[in-house]
Amino acid sequence: MSNSARLVFSLVVVSALALVAALYLGPVPLAHPFAGDDETKTIVWQIRFPRALTAWLVGAALGLSGAALQGLLRNPLADSGVLGLSGFAALGAVMAFAFGFAAFAPAAALAFALFAAVLVTALGWAHRGPASLVLIGVGLSSTAGGLIALALNLAPNPGALADLVNWTLGSVEGRSLNDVALVGGFLAAGATLILFGARGLQALTLGEEAAAAIGANVTRTRALVVLGAAACAGGATAVAGVIGFVGIAAPHLVRAASGHDPARLLLPSALAGGTMLVCADIGVRLLPTDTELKLGVAAALIGGPIFALIAARLASRSADA
Repeated sequence: MSNSARLVFSLVVVSALALVAALYLGPVPLAHPFAGDDETKTIVWQIRFPRALTAWLVGAALGLSGAALQGLLRNPLADSGVLGLSGFAALGAVMAFAFGFAAFAPAAALAFALFAAVLVTALGWAHRGPASLVLIGVGLSSTAGGLIALALNLAPNPGALADLVNWTLGSVEGRSLNDVALVGGFLAAGATLILFGARGLQALTLGEEAAAAIGANVTRTRALVVLGAAACAGGATAVAGVIGFVGIAAPHLVRAASGHDPARLLLPSALAGGTMLVCADIGVRLLPTDTELKLGVAAALIGGPIFALIAARLASRSADA
């Protein structure tokens, strides 16, 4: 068995264990989560199982989109949050919720994420540099944050503001199997597009001109990955709100074991992202606080230092070079 296959197998096992642990652990401890009494069935199958599965799918979507964007842009700091995709997806959903079109929130999140992906990719290619790309993404994220605040300020239904603010902090609390189906559908669509562009990602490790010289269709690869990443980020944000840094941390944790191959990195990143978010959600449920810590806040507290570490390592390598 190759190193890549062993890595995938290990991550599948760890993911399964994390999902099972999510059924056992929570504010109400269960010695036997598969017991037949009605109370246990309600807690496990109507509350904990949909929540855990939603967390896993959201994490997988963010991990996959982050790995795809990092391979496409050849920048380990790229992900849907840093590049503004999640922020614009949140903007679309917030506008739908705030102005009474909640049924269109998933479609709005996807459309806004796609717009941000196309914009940041076009600007990034025009400026030709990872530093410029990150700055563009930060600018787009800041713009999205300002527009979200504006939408909340102008919302005609002030009673919905508290719920909307909580949603922008990111959470999978109270999610149902309908949410599982929604994010799962977006993830399946996005993963299909990204996997069709996987061979192009391998060619792009040689550079855009060299990839074109060996027959890779760079334009097609770019379109597939951008659309796929937008579908993943839009679906994840529409269901769970804004959860940052998973798309950076997950690929970083498995990159060395994947041989630094952007195509082989995709599946392990999805599995790692799903496992990370399930574990983080278990953690926020077990914290002895009066109000449950939001999952997006926990992800930022964990992922922020990882982002800083990656940035510091890149700066050190650039200085040594």
